[in-house]
Amino acid sequence: MLETLTLREGYFEDPNAFRALADLLQDVFGIDIGLQSRFGGPDPSSMPFGYFDGAGRCVANFSVFSIPLFIKGRVIEAAGFQSGAVLPAFRGQGLYRDLMQRAFAWADKQGFEAGFLLTDKPELYHDYGFRVVPQFCFCGEVTQTVPADAEAREIDLENQDDVALVLRILADREPVARQLSVVRQSEMFLLNAALTPEIRLSYLPGFDAILAWKLRRGTLQMLDIVARQIPSMSEIRGALSVPHDRIEVFFPTDRLEWSGSARPYDGSCALMVSGLQPSDIPTPSMLSPMADF
Repeated sequence: MLETLTLREGYFEDPNAFRALADLLQDVFGIDIGLQSRFGGPDPSSMPFGYFDGAGRCVANFSVFSIPLFIKGRVIEAAGFQSGAVLPAFRGQGLYRDLMQRAFAWADKQGFEAGFLLTDKPELYHDYGFRVVPQFCFCGEVTQTVPADAEAREIDLENQDDVALVLRILADREPVARQLSVVRQSEMFLLNAALTPEIRLSYLPGFDAILAWKLRRGTLQMLDIVARQIPSMSEIRGALSVPHDRIEVFFPTDRLEWSGSARPYDGSCALMVSGLQPSDIPTPSMLSPMADF
């Protein structure tokens, strides 16, 4: 069956091919990356590798993109790997392994210092030098509240003015944490917010900041903060004005003037890294879920 398929690389300039990838990911994972068209399109740094059949269907794919990370105060030029999928009828033919090898080889040629991916099947990547990095969220009691100059307002991603506001702030953000955080990555932030209805985005006028958060059973869950100046947890609580009796933070808290107890993160996917030793990643820490890829 391989001889009936066409290998395509870097095909995002073809809208039909991108739509075919979106269909593949919808079929396999139930997610619609086509939503990115509302936010300026796919990540321009992305390099997809895919097999297409004669009808134009993308039957298998594996993609690379640039995700610069701030690790222990230093910027690491890292490659992220995502959108790995094969239609059920085409599995067992080596397509996934072939595309992985092409993507890893391409990333090596670009000179990335490290590779990162999220997966529920970590054993697939051990032979390629990837190792699991434990992740920890931070849990604690509420702190004092600092009255805000202006209350936060909710962002509506159906409103193009609000989308433009979020994109502007994402383009000029500071890393949310010194220990481990994304330097730049707007596409996944907006896609994750659009795909997960319980994620709320709020704008803090006094800090020109965007908060990504949830409220779950009386717990304020802070997922990310996008800003040039990171507000403290007390300032965040004052601006949000939502009732809660506990706090969970899903990124290192070294810039929040607040600390909680580290707790192993029990997400559905493991974070894996290559090119660095797992010990090079500070512990306890985790990447914001808004950067999930």
